[in-house]
Amino acid sequence: MSEKIRYRVLIVDDHPLMRRGIRQLLETDDVFSVEGEASSGAEAVSLAERVAPDIILLDLNMKGLSGLDTLHALRRDGITARVIILTVSDAPGDIRAMIDAGADGYLLKDSDPDTLLEAIREGATQGGAFSQRIREYLNHRDMSDAQESPFAALTERELDVLQEVARGLSNKQIAGTLHISEETVKVHIRNLLRKLNVRSRVAATVLFLENRGI
Repeated sequence: MSEKIRYRVLIVDDHPLMRRGIRQLLETDDVFSVEGEASSGAEAVSLAERVAPDIILLDLNMKGLSGLDTLHALRRDGITARVIILTVSDAPGDIRAMIDAGADGYLLKDSDPDTLLEAIREGATQGGAFSQRIREYLNHRDMSDAQESPFAALTERELDVLQEVARGLSNKQIAGTLHISEETVKVHIRNLLRKLNVRSRVAATVLFLENRGI
């Protein structure tokens, strides 16, 4: 009888307790082999090059490199593993950003453990892993797009940056407040200006104040 296929998994999350819980869940199914854990995006990129995982379970909101930045870095470095986002966020902007960036799945941390494990297994074998709420959103994405606010396309981190911009903070101050690099702040500002179809921080601030307030 042939040996059962084992999928090499890398867990990326900045919360130790969450990493332990995910590891313990995966270890209940011998189709998975957890090859490593990373507590940051930078560590994930380095570790992925060494352990060559088949699947990367990636948190979305982490200090330093966000999940989106980490996904871009992984692909830029030629990492071909299936990347499945595992997060608490069901914000449309986050879902859209990760799927458009090439994520192979999007799972919510509040899922039932058995359902979550089955979805990860499905992602490993078939290439798509989505929680039911995410699947429903994707199925109605086009219809939802027409009804969403101007900020629906922004990720949670981009909204954080925009709020600080609207408060009048400089890039350096925003970097300190959000615990990210100044260069990352610049990238987020460039992306949010493009998504909002405005040309300046002032215009983005006006749009923010008119639609959301502080």
